[in-house]
Order: sequence, then structure tokens, then C-alpha cells
Amino acid sequence: MTDEIKETSPEAAAQAAPAAELNLNDLAALKSIVEVASQRGAFKAAELESVGKVYNKLNVFLESIAKKEA
Repeated sequence: MTDEIKETSPEAAAQAAPAAELNLNDLAALKSIVEVASQRGAFKAAELESVGKVYNKLNVFLESIAKKEA
């Protein structure tokens, strides 16, 4: 019996993996998730600043896209 070892190049592995997609609906859903998690107390006090910064950046981005589409 012979064991074959097949080597895969990084390019072939990248082609085999499904493409990661993130669209505006996904970002709006993430915004809602952060809002709900915050209301339910899911974040520790020390985490609130960084969560708030990311939330604000996401919100500004989504608002700017909405203005462009209007």
C-alpha cells in the first residue's frame, strides 16, 4: 500500500473556501445585536467604551450609506 500525500497550494485553498461576504443588511443586523446586547447588560462596564466607539462608527457608516442611496 502506498499513502499519497497531496499538497495544496494557498491559491487552491483560497479557491476552495467560500468567499466571505458582508453586506449592508449584515451590518444593520450587527447594529441591532449590539443594541439588544447593551440593553440586556451583556457588556461589562470596562467594555462599554470600546463597544460604544465601534457602534458609533458603524452607525455613522450606515447613515452615510443611507444618505447616498436616498
